[in-house]
Amino acid sequence: MGIYTRTGDKGMTGLIGARVGKDHLRVEAYGTTDELNAFIGKAMTELPEEEFADLLDDLETIQHELFDCGGDLANVTDKRKDKLGPESIEVLERRIDELMGEAPPIERFILPGGTGPSATLHIARTVARRAERQIVRLMNAGEDVPEIALQYINRLSDYLFAAARIANARLGTGDIEYVRSAKVFRNTGSPGKKDGE
Repeated sequence: MGIYTRTGDKGMTGLIGARVGKDHLRVEAYGTTDELNAFIGKAMTELPEEEFADLLDDLETIQHELFDCGGDLANVTDKRKDKLGPESIEVLERRIDELMGEAPPIERFILPGGTGPSATLHIARTVARRAERQIVRLMNAGEDVPEIALQYINRLSDYLFAAARIANARLGTGDIEYVRSAKVFRNTGSPGKKDGE
């Protein structure tokens, strides 16, 4: 079975319900969710199953949800039925609380890194933030965008921060605090989010 179609050779691609340029804001948005999914897959290959069965379950579910999110973003038909629902956000919020409760307390921003899995999860977190910005650009351009997609990606970046911290903690490596940072974390280690994120 061939995977090439030649239909994109002139710089156009297909949405669900339209054809647009490959540099369209909508393509950038759902393409970045695909990039995010790939980094999550990479992180999963680095997490030992014995210590991280719960995270691996989380991340596999998230991979499916990112496919749903990308499909919702690519659908421009009047009959769009979004696959991603609020229950996915509720699960992420519960898991964030659990993971941050397990993580050692911190007071300042931390530097990405420590262990390999943690570094990869931090990369995924930053890609999630970029996906979020691109979804906002799409919304600000007047495009119809499922609001749940923006909410989900926002919460997912928080989950990935928590997961990156747990990767270090369970592998016996401490987070390195950014020494020039003010104290920006509450007692739980959750960011105050003064920047509105």
